[in-house]
Amino acid sequence: MGALIPEVLRTERRFARLFVGQSLSVLGDRVSFVALPFAVLSIGGSAADVGLVTAAGLLPLLVFTLAGGVWADRMPRQLIMLASDLLRCAVQTAAAVLLLTGTARVGLLALLMAVFGVADAFFLPASTGLLPLLVPADRLREANALRGFVQSTGLVVGPALAGLLIAAVGPGGALAVDAASFAVSAAVLARLGAVDSAAAAGGADGGAERAERLGFLAELRVGWQQVRSRTWVWSGMLAIAVYHVVVLPSVFVLGPVLAEREWGGAGAWTVVVIAFGLGSIVGDVCSYRLKPARPMAVAAVAMAVASCQAAVIGSGAPVWVIAALEAVTGVGVSLCFVLWETSLQVHIPERVLSRVSSYDHLISVALMPLGLVLAGPLSDGLGVRPTLFGMTVLAVPAALALLALPAVRHLPASLPSGSGSGAESEPGSGAGPGSGAGRGAGVEAVV
Repeated sequence: MGALIPEVLRTERRFARLFVGQSLSVLGDRVSFVALPFAVLSIGGSAADVGLVTAAGLLPLLVFTLAGGVWADRMPRQLIMLASDLLRCAVQTAAAVLLLTGTARVGLLALLMAVFGVADAFFLPASTGLLPLLVPADRLREANALRGFVQSTGLVVGPALAGLLIAAVGPGGALAVDAASFAVSAAVLARLGAVDSAAAAGGADGGAERAERLGFLAELRVGWQQVRSRTWVWSGMLAIAVYHVVVLPSVFVLGPVLAEREWGGAGAWTVVVIAFGLGSIVGDVCSYRLKPARPMAVAAVAMAVASCQAAVIGSGAPVWVIAALEAVTGVGVSLCFVLWETSLQVHIPERVLSRVSSYDHLISVALMPLGLVLAGPLSDGLGVRPTLFGMTVLAVPAALALLALPAVRHLPASLPSGSGSGAESEPGSGAGPGSGAGRGAGVEAVV
């Protein structure tokens, strides 16, 4: 039986507890993702109202993500995650009660989702920063692959479970299930105990900066310095931004349009979504088992594969062929983002990791709406298929361009022997200390 349980879960008990709690929370989120639009429609809301409630949950991420990164580097990250889970549990409970009692209004749901978004903005950077405190550096790739596996599995299981719950107990009941998942996650976080961040940050150096407590803007500048001084980090963030701005609109906007016009409707699109989810699961399994010596080089190739989604959707092939090819791009998405997250956690000093992560989340979330807004008008002017092919023509070279950078090609999977966590120099750049060198996205992901 033990052989069926991944070794990182058997040996790292605190991570195993966190993994179970977060897995249930992810499944609840997937249920909520499907149930929320139906909740708005069930109270007489329009399509515009669905957009309003969705946007209400997104806007706080743009406003508070950087603040979340600063606070996650100042305070115990598990406490920030605990507070976020409790707040999100309260929000989903309130929404469920309003819906089940027939007192819900669009404005109230939008307000609740805005509060939910604030909690998300603080949770995400803290979550990225907590993992290196629970798992040794040589196990981070496996831990991130398992987290990605849960996200990918949720793409397949979540919508099906949501459909069953909505049919059985309505959208309000489905949101109540999400609230319960946050309660379980909070209970797990409360039992994690203290985490020695100073030790993980490299001893006195990590503790010194936290003890100094720079001002808020100064701490943001420290985080930005970590991004801009590492070529592989800022170039990776730019490539990820291109993926979110150029490729994802093909999935969220133009894919459903083609499905409705030519594929036979929502049923065909569901097949493609599930195929992508299955491919993502395969990608996570590959991420767990493969040990690339140059992870960012592999991530760049995987992102190029993932960026073919637009051309696949616009190919005009039969739906089963499109679904099969989308499964391949799902493998690329999972590989790319597991290797990216792991590289950040290995090479960025722990004391500033949440701030760097907050810039990563901000770039992903902040720029994606731009692509979503432009995709429709561009397809109206150029045609849906030319727009989709143009997306791939732009995105694939942007991903492959990373391979032209020595800092990306030569970044090792682990730090050189004898160096502390988050070494400051950039492999392959000749730069010295101080001048050296996020999900799943795809057919149903947000960032």
